[in-house]
This record gives sequence, structure tokens and C-alpha cells, in this order.
Amino acid sequence: MQRTRFGDMACSIARTLDVIGESWSPLILRNVLVGIGRFDQLQQSLGISRKVLTERLKWLVDNDVLERRRYSERPPRYEYALTAKGTELCDLLMVMVRWGDRWTAGEAGPPVLYRHHACGEIGHVELHCSVCDRPMDVTCIDILPGPGAAVTA
Repeated sequence: MQRTRFGDMACSIARTLDVIGESWSPLILRNVLVGIGRFDQLQQSLGISRKVLTERLKWLVDNDVLERRRYSERPPRYEYALTAKGTELCDLLMVMVRWGDRWTAGEAGPPVLYRHHACGEIGHVELHCSVCDRPMDVTCIDILPGPGAAVTA
């Protein structure tokens, strides 16, 4: 089945989904973030088919989210690393972690903890306004058209 392409929509959510909306992509990014970057490691860790993994890695490289780095000349072998664009995309994953820890972890609690480098404490991501630094969520915002909004005739 052909996947719907969202990249041409005048919507940042749709454009982001065009890059990582396929369900394996965030899991691949998660693994690369924690240091699992070689093809065989990714395939084994995720239990993903080689064909699907090859397609997803190519897509993420083509979209400048991951880069291939050669680690062996003979035979030529590559590992995958996050680009600056990919590293920033992982911030989105941290918001997903916060939601998943709250709503899906159950009695066992979160499967992973995150220690903040600046303070050394275990914490979680919170959304704050980039201007006033107050908490920011959908209950305290207005949604307005931006300069890249679609023009209607």
C-alpha cells in the first residue's frame, strides 16, 4: 500500500509526519540516539525486516535526519548517526516519552529514566514559552495563521 505524502501540505505537523510518520522511524531514531547505529544491531534490536529497515534508513538519510558513516573498508560497512536535524527531532520524541510515561506506563512505571546534565536530577521534558519561559500547552495558546500559511483563492 502506498503511504500518503504530507510534505507538500502547508502544515508543520504534516511535514514532520512526512519525515517520521512511518511507525518504525521514531524507533530507529531512538536506537541511534542511545548508540545502536549499525544495520545489524538495529535489525536485531527492533526485530524489523531487513527490507523495511533499508527503506527507512535510506529515507532518513535522504531527509538529512541520519548520516551514514563508514566504519569498515573491507567489506564496506556503515553505521548511522544523528545529524543536527535528527538530534532536534529527538526533542519531539522526548515529548512523546512524557506522554507515554504518564498515560501508558502502568503500575510498573516508566521503562527509561532521563538524567538532566545541567542539574544531575532525573526529570522529564516540559513545554515552555520561548519568550516568557512560562509553561505552554494547548490550553493557553491561540492558533493564528503564520507567514507560511496556505493562501486560499
